[in-house]
Amino acid sequence: MKLDFLEPVTREGPWASVYATTGPPDEASAERRELVWRELCRSLEEQGADERTVGAVREELDRAGPEAGQRGLALFAADGRVAVTCHLDRAPGVPSALWAELPRVTPLLDPARREPVCLVARVDRSGADYRTYGTGTGAGTAARTGKDAGADADAGERQGSVDGRDWPLHSAASGDWSAIHFEAAVENTWQENAALTARELAGVCRESGAQLIMLAGGARECHAVREQLPEELREITMISGHGGRAAGAETALLAADVEAARLEIAARHTEAVLDRFRAGRDDSGRHVTSVEGVPAVTDAARQHRVDALLINLAGADTGREVWLGDEPDQLAVRRTEAAAAPGTAQPRPVRADDALVLCATTTGAEAVMVPGDRSDGGPAGGIGAILRWPRSEPEATADR
Repeated sequence: MKLDFLEPVTREGPWASVYATTGPPDEASAERRELVWRELCRSLEEQGADERTVGAVREELDRAGPEAGQRGLALFAADGRVAVTCHLDRAPGVPSALWAELPRVTPLLDPARREPVCLVARVDRSGADYRTYGTGTGAGTAARTGKDAGADADAGERQGSVDGRDWPLHSAASGDWSAIHFEAAVENTWQENAALTARELAGVCRESGAQLIMLAGGARECHAVREQLPEELREITMISGHGGRAAGAETALLAADVEAARLEIAARHTEAVLDRFRAGRDDSGRHVTSVEGVPAVTDAARQHRVDALLINLAGADTGREVWLGDEPDQLAVRRTEAAAAPGTAQPRPVRADDALVLCATTTGAEAVMVPGDRSDGGPAGGIGAILRWPRSEPEATADR
């Protein structure tokens, strides 16, 4: 998961972090929503949040309302202003509100909430209608930041259409010479339109960062478009047996295909990252291009050496305390080490997982939530990293 969308929350807090379910737009849900949101704001007040920030949170919750359907909502606010709002593909299990030095961002890495960006194209012989899903954070949420925080939840998504020649598109019934000639013209039109559609989709895919293309429509038309895509895009293109360009064509079944495909792509990526992490050990088991445990990962993060951060929320060390200076990369497992950073007057104790995710945000690293523990080849304590260059110094010990 790329973390660019979290850039606005890397500045000094404290921060309000709220995870909630918006619910459907019916009267009963509206009453439940009001009670839950009132309790979330009350919780922030009891934890010491200032009145302006609590007010900003409440306004953003009211603005979101039921528009996000059954999905979840995450928002982060400080100094009387909501900095980032995320409409999630999945609702949180339990609504929560936290007032702390750092925003509670790690749950956003949950695979159920970070499905990859998908470009869905409903194809026919003349072209296609397309739309991207999950654009905004690059990971399955539509994010709004800063002055755009009041915009539509789907503002990051792209949609459009591409239309080629509309004649001749249909074969003639006769088998004489003129009909055969006409048939060849029809085939040429189909191929030209497929090529035009493929070029348009390839451009949208590159611009949106889509990791998956789903083609829906007739099998012949979809295969024709797929064959015209660049090789690297053909590898991430799937064809649904449901749906088409006609309005309302198998929408629910197509949506199910898209969801399943996105989850599969996310799972593949997670496993690929785990494979890279495991491969970071040499034959003796010593880490060379990967590290694990809070001390070693914290050291690597401070030196901007982390290429991919791995977190297992069930790990024993994810909630461990580390010390943070004035900048997101001024991390240390000891207070004295954090205090030694230039310009740092008063280091603060913070959660390791959130601190490392925010550090990864500022250094351009990826963050991935992974399953398993050390016995499964995952990171010890639930915290690990793949390095940008091999380590040369002795490994950090498991504790300090």
